[in-house]
Amino acid sequence: MLPLIDIIVRSFTDVSPADTRGNYWWLVSNTDNLIIGARTILTSLVVTIACLVLAYPYAYLMTIVSDRSRKWLTLAVMMPLWTSILVRTMAWMILLQDTGPINAFLEAIGIGAQPLIRTTFGVALGMAQVLLPFMVLPLYSAMSKIDPRLLTASSSLGANGITSFFTVYLPLSRPGIFAGSVTVFILGLGFYIIPSLLGSPQEAMISSLIYLQVSQFLEWGHGATLGVALLAVTALLLAGFSKLTKQSAAKAGADR
Repeated sequence: MLPLIDIIVRSFTDVSPADTRGNYWWLVSNTDNLIIGARTILTSLVVTIACLVLAYPYAYLMTIVSDRSRKWLTLAVMMPLWTSILVRTMAWMILLQDTGPINAFLEAIGIGAQPLIRTTFGVALGMAQVLLPFMVLPLYSAMSKIDPRLLTASSSLGANGITSFFTVYLPLSRPGIFAGSVTVFILGLGFYIIPSLLGSPQEAMISSLIYLQVSQFLEWGHGATLGVALLAVTALLLAGFSKLTKQSAAKAGADR
């Protein structure tokens, strides 16, 4: 708690003479800060949606295959977690280079080379690959608890596959969607290595801005204020997630 308290105190007391109205006024009145903050939230949101779209069918597949196949699918999810983020990021740097394998493939099929590295797309792609396991595991945990007989009962009452999915399976898997989405989004907000190596100064995120303020400008007050703002956003998200979870549990109890 002491480092956190120190950061909060610094955000109020360590004020540059140029910031006569304080660090928080600097935070909200500087257009670059707002743009970088909006870019950080938008990139994290895109990564969360991409992870959800990719992870949902994968987690569902894990629930319907045999135990042996499920072990291999779980191993495929866990393997990235056992590999250094720096190593994976360096691998993406090689793949996304202007003369890298992906652009060579795009040229071979007639699309032509595309700007991949030093773009927001490259940053989002690398982040999605790293964060995908944090979406798959909560989804699988929620889906594995769904009784398959509920889908059979839904079909016996006349619902087709799509109706059964949207009225039975999807609501029951909602806790996994909430947990995975919040985890990926919050982790995405604080990512530093991937945006620094795959992005450019024009695609900087708030973690890079904190590093810049502290290590180069020696503006500890600005860095502390940015950190407190990031912490506040995370706390709001967790509070919203907690409220949604309680409402979902209450609704499920009422339905019973």
